Amino acid sequence: MIESCTKKRMLIGITLLGGLTVLVLIVESHWTDNPNKLYLENFENTTTCISVEEYEITSECHPCTAFEIASKSIDVCIHARYKEVLKCKSGEIITRSCDRVAWLEERAFWKFQALTFALAFSSCISVYWRENILRQRIIRKVARQLRASA
Repeated sequence: MIESCTKKRMLIGITLLGGLTVLVLIVESHWTDNPNKLYLENFENTTTCISVEEYEITSECHPCTAFEIASKSIDVCIHARYKEVLKCKSGEIITRSCDRVAWLEERAFWKFQALTFALAFSSCISVYWRENILRQRIIRKVARQLRASA
């Protein structure tokens, strides 16, 4: 079945699948980000603020500094490498660990995409270059055969 597809149909199919993949990634990233996900064991200190009161995220999830990890000054930096700061309505400020940093993951994703694009581009260039070399060899071989038969 795939042998009967033209280059144009294959290109359209691959483009549609790539677009669908990007769309799924975007939708999944929006649906899976849940800032109200609580892990009570990941707080710096035991508090009832989170379970009773509402809170506001004052500092988004970011990596702990090397000093915080080495000095163990913030408890959540010992177990996890990322932290975010919350402020309860009562005014209490709490630090909790978080699973991932969005901008770091996005940067890693785009690095991967750039590397994949560069690899694909270099592969295309090498294929066209090899096709050209083989085509020239065939032309020379046919020319030699024509000269020999004449």
